[in-house]
Amino acid sequence: MEKLIYTIFFFIRMKLAGRFSGNLRRIHLRVQGMEIGVNTYIPKVFITWPHQVKIGSNCRLERNIIFNFDGIYQPGPNIIIGDNNFIGNGVEFNIQARLTMGNSCLIASGVKFIDHDHGTKKSAYIKNQQSKKQEIKIGNDVWIGANAIILKGTIIEDGAIIAAGSVVKGHINSMEIWAGVPAKKIKERL
Repeated sequence: MEKLIYTIFFFIRMKLAGRFSGNLRRIHLRVQGMEIGVNTYIPKVFITWPHQVKIGSNCRLERNIIFNFDGIYQPGPNIIIGDNNFIGNGVEFNIQARLTMGNSCLIASGVKFIDHDHGTKKSAYIKNQQSKKQEIKIGNDVWIGANAIILKGTIIEDGAIIAAGSVVKGHINSMEIWAGVPAKKIKERL
């Protein structure tokens, strides 16, 4: 009997309380300008500028995601995520230009999207040099493995797979599988 009571308490605490706080969080973020599609639950995440984020319908987000639009206020959104996507725990969007993601993508835990880097001239401190930025584009049905890093200017076309731990910069064609540091094509999907 005691186990049943704990099970019921756990269910109430995890499911109902989570949904209640998630609905409050959703309202709070929408008031700040974030666009959130239907059936998309927003867990505890970090967002610098909510109006810069647009998330489609039926997306599943895990906790501790960072939506960092790195810069001063400007009109948005510039982090645009389509429908039916999964985004794992601890994914980081570190964006100064723009990131677009299609539909039905799987983004594993710890993936980082970084669309800018720093100047390297020796005449000034690196931190004081202007960033070089370039949009990241992710197609539909893309799977990016855990802890991969997707750098500025990367285009990943529909159906591509990026292996865990890879560092990607460049153009990945549809249905290709890439792995490594730096990432290289290893084969194509069958």
